[in-house]
Amino acid sequence: MSRTIHFVSLGCPKNRVDSEVMLGVAEKEGFSHVDDPASAEVIVVNTCGFIDAAKKESIDTILEMADHKQSGACRRLVVAGCLSQRHPEELAAGLPEVDHFLGSSDMLGLGSVLRGASERIAVGNPADWLVAAETPRTLSSRQGSAYVKIAEGCNRNCSFCVIPDLRGKQRSRSVDDVVREVEELVRRGVKEVNLVSQDTIAFGRDLPAVERPDLAELVRRVADVPGLAWTRIFYLYPEKLSPDLVELLAHHPKVLPYVDMPLQHAADGMLRRMKRGHGGQRLRDLVSELREKVPELTFRTAFIVGHPGETAAEFDELCEFVAWANFDRVGVFRYSDEESCASHALEGKVPKRTAESRYKKLMAMAQRIARDKNQALVGKTVEVLVEGESDEHESVLMGRHGGQAPEIDGQVYLTGTENLPELPRAGELVEVRITQASDYDLAGEVVRMPERSEGAPRRVGLRMLPTDQRRV
Repeated sequence: MSRTIHFVSLGCPKNRVDSEVMLGVAEKEGFSHVDDPASAEVIVVNTCGFIDAAKKESIDTILEMADHKQSGACRRLVVAGCLSQRHPEELAAGLPEVDHFLGSSDMLGLGSVLRGASERIAVGNPADWLVAAETPRTLSSRQGSAYVKIAEGCNRNCSFCVIPDLRGKQRSRSVDDVVREVEELVRRGVKEVNLVSQDTIAFGRDLPAVERPDLAELVRRVADVPGLAWTRIFYLYPEKLSPDLVELLAHHPKVLPYVDMPLQHAADGMLRRMKRGHGGQRLRDLVSELREKVPELTFRTAFIVGHPGETAAEFDELCEFVAWANFDRVGVFRYSDEESCASHALEGKVPKRTAESRYKKLMAMAQRIARDKNQALVGKTVEVLVEGESDEHESVLMGRHGGQAPEIDGQVYLTGTENLPELPRAGELVEVRITQASDYDLAGEVVRMPERSEGAPRRVGLRMLPTDQRRV
């Protein structure tokens, strides 16, 4: 047996962490990761089942990987994650090519699969899984960066969302456990930690009152880990932020002034139908407060168009809100009518053609804003985390500045490196003067190199196929 394994990870950064855990499990079982699925004895597809488009992509990818059972070295095809959590029996009946199904809580169960000790359908309770500092994990992100899950599940009841069904109720890690993981990541060369969960603002609320931390305490403890340069926070629900958290975003040298807060809509009627628990004024107050109190803020958000009941006037209100807020990054999603969601029972379904038109209009507006924001950086000097060779140009290095999240926002391409005595290395922080800007990406010249540190941690090339909105 070759004992080789290949992974395809679909969907969000939270899924990436789960895939990296399964990579760690596979290595403990003696399997080596290979980039080419044709040479892998075992292929694992970690699926996304959030919306119809994600489900289709998951099925298409499973079928693509199944071909390697005929033409490649694959002896075992494993499907894991949210889609198999949501539809295990249906998938098992319709996909005889798949040898094993694991759910969204069964990352460690891959060990039994690889040892030949698992049933075909081994989908557990979604509330059983919570990553910990001691959980095996092999990093796959570009050099110097890693995602860290601080909680699992969600207690919200948004009308359009199936995450509580797929992942269970909110389960927060302890602050000490998260910090231990971050300390280990820094020892492995990580400079940037991206804190993620489904509902990050609610971190700690499910823990016992006697030891209940809040998000600000966690962020401060993480940012204070020696050797860490950047701490970024993802997926803040639009609640009033604590003064301590705003202060960290504004002034802590290791906390990036980057806010990722999916707002979903701006019209009161739509927010009520979406069961968001607030109206549009709260969103305006939040944006105003953050713009006022956090210097050089990068604000990323996301919206849904075409949700049942969305009127032309409400969509116009959303467009006016986006223009007023001048968001740095905007992701736009077309509503997906999932049968298990509360929104499926609502009247006033929006025709697909109308939803598509609204999607294109809002995306065009977001693109114009992003282009203007990038043009304003030309001539300025920014700190850039070097990621290595460009995916598009082997002779060009690329990286990201603090306002660009990994694999979601754009890149900074480093020019003029042939004139440097040494090339910047992946995982290093360099100062770059921006010379060119496009809608999403930047180019610039390195004006200051860092002090050198020896050693580079090993990474694997996990194949990531994102199903959420990228690069806007």
